[in-house]
Amino acid sequence: MAIDSIRQMTVEEYFAFDEASDYKNEYIDGEVYPMTGGTAYHAEIMLNLGFALRLRLREGACRFYSSAMRISVSPTRYLYPDLSVVCGEPALDERAINLFNPTLVAEVISPTTANRDRGFKRDLYRSIPSLQVYLVIDQFEAQVEVDSRLDDNWRTREYAGLDAIVPLPTLDCDLPLAEVYAGISF
Repeated sequence: MAIDSIRQMTVEEYFAFDEASDYKNEYIDGEVYPMTGGTAYHAEIMLNLGFALRLRLREGACRFYSSAMRISVSPTRYLYPDLSVVCGEPALDERAINLFNPTLVAEVISPTTANRDRGFKRDLYRSIPSLQVYLVIDQFEAQVEVDSRLDDNWRTREYAGLDAIVPLPTLDCDLPLAEVYAGISF
């Protein structure tokens, strides 16, 4: 089932609607998009990813946020990645609801979100000046796409298999896919 927008509203109306809603909603230029639920694999992969990164970055100045943290891509675009990391001081709005300066964002894809996460949302995330790494994580096979900022350009690389290790030089660490997919059977 495709994710459809549910209606047009202003940014202020969206904030009120999203905060009162039982589910998360993304906002793109006046249109509201309800977020779909995840699978057990999705939840486990995100916890594994957060734990693996936290172990490697615990001595640094990085902060980790779950999918509850809304990312401001621009004044008219707001997304909820599955995981975000800020290295340095987080830039938040006065209520600490919107994050403006993620260093890394990650999305676990499903059949219904794969095209959006690999296309439109990838482009939106890449437009955030602070973003250095975008991870697209498959939940049905051990495969991760890594978009890395190199100066003003982006490079996309794929890593596959449980023996693969994803280099994250911006964060000064490596990420073993065996840890991201721990406990997942394909």
